[in-house]
Amino acid sequence: MILLGLGSNKPGPWGTPLETLIRAVGELDCGGLSVEAASSWYSSAPFGRIDQAAFVNGVVRIHTHLPPFALLSRCHEIERRSGRDRRLRWGPRTLDIDLLTYHDVVIHNRVSHRESALRKFIPLVLPHPGIALRPFVLSPIEEIAPFWHHPITGKTARMMSTRLKLQSQGAILKIL
Repeated sequence: MILLGLGSNKPGPWGTPLETLIRAVGELDCGGLSVEAASSWYSSAPFGRIDQAAFVNGVVRIHTHLPPFALLSRCHEIERRSGRDRRLRWGPRTLDIDLLTYHDVVIHNRVSHRESALRKFIPLVLPHPGIALRPFVLSPIEEIAPFWHHPITGKTARMMSTRLKLQSQGAILKIL
């Protein structure tokens, strides 16, 4: 199973955050990728930098024969076309597409953001290291992949989200 997390909190050339996410799903459903399922859209509190607008988030389950690095590169290209600016980590963005999990593959390829920029290297860690900390990722996963288990911890999205109920960063505000 391949899961991608999508988020937006800044209007861009594709429209409002919600319009941008809907377009992004369409962009993901072509060129060797097919979207098998998409979650509802969730309004959520910001994560990391809390002094910004609420986000709209969701998760899609896709099918592709692209390997993980090529898929991540394709996601980054879609982000660029949406007007994504990567200068401020965890800052406002027109579109963010995270590769959450790729067929239970585990990759530990940690590189600093500075080192990544200097070498034009795409860092990739699978499963995404933030899954267990983000309600705006866990709730959509629970919706479209309730039987998915984290390939390292063995926990389901529901099991992981139970311990985050009191967290305010990234909290679900409402389902759109």
